[in-house]
Amino acid sequence: MIVNISLPDNTKYDITIDTLEKQYFDRKVVIVTNPTVSGLHLEYLKEKISAKELSVVTIPDGEQYKHMKTIEDILEHCFEQKLNRNSLLIAFGGGVIGDMTGFAASIYQRGIDFIQIPTTLLSQVDASVGGKTGVNNKFGKNLIGSFHQPIAVNIDPHFLTTLPKREVGAGIAEIVKMAVTFNKDFFSWLEENDLNDKENVKTAIAKSVETKAWVVSQDEKEKGLRAALNYGHTFGHVIENETNYNTYLHGEAVGIGMVMANELACKIGYMSEDEALRVKKLLEKYDIPTDYKIEDVEDFYEHFFLDKKSLDNKIKFIVPKGIGDCEITDEISKDDVMQVLKGFTN
Repeated sequence: MIVNISLPDNTKYDITIDTLEKQYFDRKVVIVTNPTVSGLHLEYLKEKISAKELSVVTIPDGEQYKHMKTIEDILEHCFEQKLNRNSLLIAFGGGVIGDMTGFAASIYQRGIDFIQIPTTLLSQVDASVGGKTGVNNKFGKNLIGSFHQPIAVNIDPHFLTTLPKREVGAGIAEIVKMAVTFNKDFFSWLEENDLNDKENVKTAIAKSVETKAWVVSQDEKEKGLRAALNYGHTFGHVIENETNYNTYLHGEAVGIGMVMANELACKIGYMSEDEALRVKKLLEKYDIPTDYKIEDVEDFYEHFFLDKKSLDNKIKFIVPKGIGDCEITDEISKDDVMQVLKGFTN
């Protein structure tokens, strides 16, 4: 299956969901990966790639290494290999690898091409599509970065065969996010079908990618509609920051964040308690965390202001309006938000 992305500036690329085909490149290519993915799948990938010169840079595995020092390591390898503006990077891993490879590609000699070959469910359904790149710092998640579109995204379900259960759950959280914000029928389908089934997973990947591609084509730089894809992330990013990015996988934090956002939606009358419970049950079906103990409510609240969507001392929240629709708003009172946060202190 091929999903096309077409942007207003005439940038176009294909998202291919199928067994990876042979790739031929008449230029220098660098594969960026980590030890886990390398040990499991690097030989499989190298058999598929023919290039003028091919090298591999392996960076540490984990969100805690998603920082500028790692970017410098990637760039140093590129300089050592004498890459030029016609060279290519391949992001071979999950969302962390994709974000950092894309960012390195965007700044190496002011920008070179890169391809996404995502190996986790989360990166296949969301992170690899749309051109968001970046790294974290002590102030928050993805606060340093750029929009830099890949020239292709190749999603091979083969890579999911070795994925740990928690990683699968993290990806499913992002799938649920897509359905709650944009597709009521898809949400009902998720309730009725088991994503432990390989064919169902392929269907869910396709539906998620189609949704993401449509949203990105409408709003590449997240000026409006695309921000809705951050449902659950405003809360989730604070959780990741508070736990130093080593307690929860990104999708797990987003799962908790969705539950918090749903509580806020119920508080202001946008969502029924029954709808919020349906979302929570669907997450828990795949052992995705749905609870978090907030130690300092005021501190948690202040972290919201470091969110990229916040502007002029106003916090933007993505609030579901039932299931299948949402609203991006900065008009929610601090009192309402604080009451929701206090519900997560016990």
